[in-house]
Amino acid sequence: MALDAAELKRLKQKARQIREEIVKITYTCGGAHIGGALSQTDLMVALYYKFMNIDPKKPELANRDRFILSKGHGGVGHAVVLGDLGYFDKETLKEFNKTGSPFGMHLDCLKVPGVDASTGSLGHGFSIAIGMAIGARLQGKKWRTYVMLGDGELQAGPVWESAMAAPHFKVTNMTTIVDRNMLCIDGSTEEIMALEPLKAKWEAFGWKVIELDGHDFNEICDGIELANASKDQPAVIIAKTVKGKGVDFMECDKKWHYAGLDDVTMNKALESLKKGAK
Repeated sequence: MALDAAELKRLKQKARQIREEIVKITYTCGGAHIGGALSQTDLMVALYYKFMNIDPKKPELANRDRFILSKGHGGVGHAVVLGDLGYFDKETLKEFNKTGSPFGMHLDCLKVPGVDASTGSLGHGFSIAIGMAIGARLQGKKWRTYVMLGDGELQAGPVWESAMAAPHFKVTNMTTIVDRNMLCIDGSTEEIMALEPLKAKWEAFGWKVIELDGHDFNEICDGIELANASKDQPAVIIAKTVKGKGVDFMECDKKWHYAGLDDVTMNKALESLKKGAK
């Protein structure tokens, strides 16, 4: 079902705001995995500001939905979302990745409220999410697990062990999202370790596959609803995204996988985001 105009505007404005904060934090901390943080933003905004059952004032709420950022290097984007929602004073993000800060480049669930698992060893967050989902089912709990993978992360063997396990154990109370921006730290995923035909691979492992534009909120929200409704097999959303989305000189450029910003590039990035919102 298409979003009404007001909600679509709300989500778009929130996504732009989150991207602006990602740029600012990348500037103040001296460097971050900015490219993938920008590509995942619309997906995370849809989850956190529309779908997930959460209460920032009660981060340990027993019946809350869980979110695992398996591509843990996108932590700067995750931290900005959590701070915006009020899990902690977002002013503390100015110390991101600095000595003594609770915010490392990969977020620590023991230090950052709202983080359900410490991730960053690629491929492992997916198996944690499956374990959480199975645990919820065994205990008769109704909360849902959401997990986001990077496409470069799909090169890791544990991902495919988990991809076999979920259909085998009928893990249908979990929604998996792949941030398919086509780039990893060394270049194109298809040059480094080809993933295509990606849809067919997931289907061969027993998954319901939903392909969509990871920057179109109508498609994203329809896809999440469809994935959440799947009862016979686990569902994965392959979201086609753009690395560095919203910042014209970063888009589709591998050098922005991890980088810092100076005064000039920060202002250029913020201006690009402002122009793109018009």
